[in-house]
Amino acid sequence: MSGSLQDKVVLVTGGGSGIGRATAQLIAKQGAKVMIADYVAEGAERTVKLIKDAGGEASCIAADVSVTKQVEAMVAKTVETYGRLDCAFNNAGVEGKMLDTVAYPEDMFDRVIAINLKGVWLCMKYEIAQMLKQGGGSIVNTASAAGLVAVEQLSAYNASKHGVVGITKTAALEFAQKNIRVNCVCPGLINTPMVARMIDTGGMNERDFLAAEPVARMGKPEEIGEGVVWLLSDAASFVTGHSMAIDGGWTAR
Repeated sequence: MSGSLQDKVVLVTGGGSGIGRATAQLIAKQGAKVMIADYVAEGAERTVKLIKDAGGEASCIAADVSVTKQVEAMVAKTVETYGRLDCAFNNAGVEGKMLDTVAYPEDMFDRVIAINLKGVWLCMKYEIAQMLKQGGGSIVNTASAAGLVAVEQLSAYNASKHGVVGITKTAALEFAQKNIRVNCVCPGLINTPMVARMIDTGGMNERDFLAAEPVARMGKPEEIGEGVVWLLSDAASFVTGHSMAIDGGWTAR
């Protein structure tokens, strides 16, 4: 097993399902050792099994990315297990509810911001600290097409993902001369459990969602993963501070 991430150590948050799981599998296929972190331990364990069954190397840890001590422990466990941290895919996130701004619950708003935005910031805080000790690294954060344009009834999600784009650019500039690259991917409508929940609870059917996609279909989780793998790899060595839309043309409208 060899490829663009051969012998790299990669941390993937939210790796227990959806985009995180598919990307972790692709990363492992490229020869990396993968630490899977997820709030749901069973999901992370399942991803590890899938990677090992395919001949890859992976471990996992349960972690809530909105809790400082758990993020610090997550990074420390990665280094303890594999000796270093070369790359990170900060993917953990939640969608929140679909409600107008005036009806949006404050506690839900706080939860979405804590996981989607503060969680990415906390991950970068501890990942970059480790990468500085090693002399470099590469990070990809999961933003969203909703981090580039607004979507009605998703005020917290929009705010969190616009924020991820902003802090990605900030960190990219701060560490550009320290051999640390920071980019983000902005997925469109992807066939994941999160999107299924949004369809179930948002009062829309799948046809309504697909009508917004110029390519008239949902994306596959691995289609996001391919972009992540490239951004993490040395093939993207001159790319930092970039927000890559992988959205079937949605934000081109």
